[in-house]
Amino acid sequence: MVVFSLLVVNKAGGLVFNREFHTGLATLSSNDLLILAGTFHGVHAITRQLAPAPVQPPNTPQNFPVRASGLEVLESSHFRLNCFQTITGTKFLLITEPAQPNVEIIIRRVYELYADFVMKNPFYTVEMPIRCQKFDAALDHFIKSRP
Repeated sequence: MVVFSLLVVNKAGGLVFNREFHTGLATLSSNDLLILAGTFHGVHAITRQLAPAPVQPPNTPQNFPVRASGLEVLESSHFRLNCFQTITGTKFLLITEPAQPNVEIIIRRVYELYADFVMKNPFYTVEMPIRCQKFDAALDHFIKSRP
């Protein structure tokens, strides 16, 4: 199974990180990646609005309403794009083979690496491009060491 690439989109829709792990999909230029990030951000916002009115599950406090999450998975015959949005609005887009198992676990682990190596870095400015060698190395090790 293959993880093709990872994109991190900030809450304003700007691409702050992209990494290709395996070839197999068409190579996109920097401009194409920026357009992809901005377009996905817009589509994600629209799909949050299209969701039906949330139903409050039983035994849930009224202070914590259930909210629509927006587009989470986009699947084609050649790839699957999974989106994980953090509570701050940062989106992690993981592009994998359609048959890739446990994508939710992979994307959550990527988020943990982001929290550990990027957000705890005193030299990182939030919402700006991510340039952290330790994050790159940990990400490489995690993605490439999986069976």
